[in-house]
Amino acid sequence: MTADTILEDSTPSRDDLDHLARGGGPVVLRGCALERADLSDLDLTDWRFERCTLSGARFTGARLDGVALVACRGATASFAGAILTECRIEGGDWGNASFSAATLSSVAFTGCKLTGADFTGARTLDVSFEEVILTLALMPNFSFRKAQLQGVTFAEADLRGSDFRDAVFSGASLRDAHIADCRFEGADLRGADLGGIRLTDASRFKGAVISKAQAGDLLGQLGLKVR
Repeated sequence: MTADTILEDSTPSRDDLDHLARGGGPVVLRGCALERADLSDLDLTDWRFERCTLSGARFTGARLDGVALVACRGATASFAGAILTECRIEGGDWGNASFSAATLSSVAFTGCKLTGADFTGARTLDVSFEEVILTLALMPNFSFRKAQLQGVTFAEADLRGSDFRDAVFSGASLRDAHIADCRFEGADLRGADLGGIRLTDASRFKGAVISKAQAGDLLGQLGLKVR
């Protein structure tokens, strides 16, 4: 097994994947068909998946240190209980994927769709999101502390109890998100779409910075105008 182990446009079986994993060393899979593939409990350290079809694939309990998932289609894939350290998920559609009870450390999500993804119970450290769609995602008690949230859409997401302290929103959206018990102290919300947030919810933003326009929209619910 060398760093040059590459599979292209193939449909590897569980036995094939297990054999590669046991061999040690990084593997590159390009354009492979892995729909509903069973990769659970495998050590896939430093593997790279490019333009693969991973819809319904199971990474349950797998070790994914240094893994890169680039431009893959992974709707309903399961990473439940997996360990993802220093991973990159770039592009692709991961709608309704599950990261429940996974360990996410230094994971970067960039330019991908995570509509309806489930992060319930995930253990997180230094997870970043940039130009990511998290509409309807389940992210209760998630830590976004000090995060730079550029182009992130949380529309209708379940964010209850999440920590946004000192986070900076840029071109992001919290429209109709569920934000009960969230913390926003020190957060800069001036670059966030707060549409659908009722004045009765505004107290949840205590300690955050908002723009005059955002304040005007909230006070407009009382018939007041900010000039």
